[in-house]
Amino acid sequence: MALKQFFASIGAVVILTLPFHTSVQAEGSDSSTAEQHQHRETVHPAKEFPSSMPRFVYDSGLTFEYPDAVRGIYVTGHSAGGARFDTLVDLMNSTDLNAMVIDIKDDFGYLTYVPEEGSKFENIGQPYISDPRAMLEVMEQNEIYPIARVVVFKDTVLAEERPDLSFVDNGQVWANGRGESFVNPFSKEVWDYNVEIAIEAAKMGFKEIQFDYVRFPEGFETRDTTLQYDLGEYGGSEYDDTQRRVEAVTDFVEYASEQLKTYDVEVSVDIFGYSATLPEAPGIGQNFNKISEHVDVISSMIYPSHWTSYFGIDKPDLEPYKLVSEYAKVENAKLAELEEPPVSRPWLQDFTASYLGAGNYMVYGPAEVEAQIKALADNGIHEYLLWNAGNTYTTEGVDFTP
Repeated sequence: MALKQFFASIGAVVILTLPFHTSVQAEGSDSSTAEQHQHRETVHPAKEFPSSMPRFVYDSGLTFEYPDAVRGIYVTGHSAGGARFDTLVDLMNSTDLNAMVIDIKDDFGYLTYVPEEGSKFENIGQPYISDPRAMLEVMEQNEIYPIARVVVFKDTVLAEERPDLSFVDNGQVWANGRGESFVNPFSKEVWDYNVEIAIEAAKMGFKEIQFDYVRFPEGFETRDTTLQYDLGEYGGSEYDDTQRRVEAVTDFVEYASEQLKTYDVEVSVDIFGYSATLPEAPGIGQNFNKISEHVDVISSMIYPSHWTSYFGIDKPDLEPYKLVSEYAKVENAKLAELEEPPVSRPWLQDFTASYLGAGNYMVYGPAEVEAQIKALADNGIHEYLLWNAGNTYTTEGVDFTP
């Protein structure tokens, strides 16, 4: 009884390795997901106890079922912790939308909540979400699938605090044209920094960790020989510079997925849509198939406004159905090359890209949002996420399950 109390006190579920081909499913896991990812160990009967140790699976105490298909929206820390959260919950309850991707580590490198006193991340906490646990309990009550977004290598806060973990240009931390700095994907210290944050989100009760900005800065191939940075263990790699970047990004994804297995969460990665159209994106280090091999979900960002002339479409923002449909065909072919492909769950556009200029964009409303969703469904893809930076989503006139 004391042993059971000990395990309960540390919030762990004990999965014992049993003989006779017996398998045990983690508490709170969805049966369909478990069937796909369940790990079975075979232990033959023996006179001695098996040498393998019990496997511990963390239990947050919250229960979320994986939906029939994830249909989600992006939610900032400000929205999740403010009055808008109630509005977004109502949106979930009044439509077929059923998931929220919530910023836990944002685009600047801040946590969107204040961690407990003494945490190594206390200095980067912001009080946007005053009580993450209470927020997740509301999501549990309303059957909203919770996904924690963790921005990885775009991290101005860490870069400025630790230039040795970033890219330096003439003695200063390098920043792009928007004033954003990145940290170094070659650094194992940076890997652990982000994985530890992801683990904290899993402990809170999030059922999926979504890693974003899992890449080098855009156009890095034009400055990789002028910036100062540490190659770490990759300095001795036999690969060329492009392959080193691909190796580092892929290795991080594999490492993070392994570290999170104990916490009973799905792992997803956001990736540039054009990465699926190339053998690999040479500057940023993203190889679509190599990353896909190590995640449960792959989320390509395929907003029509973000493409130039592509797939034979001169002005993609004006043809959302065709753009998404043509992309889906390419992605399906890429995923078909894998023995165990992840779930495809692309990011779709629910905003108007007026910055493209007159004649190159149109106002996005119900018809344009639904066109993208239908294009995916017509190509056998039934999961998706909607992006609107201000979290103001199209609420009426959309068939979210065409």
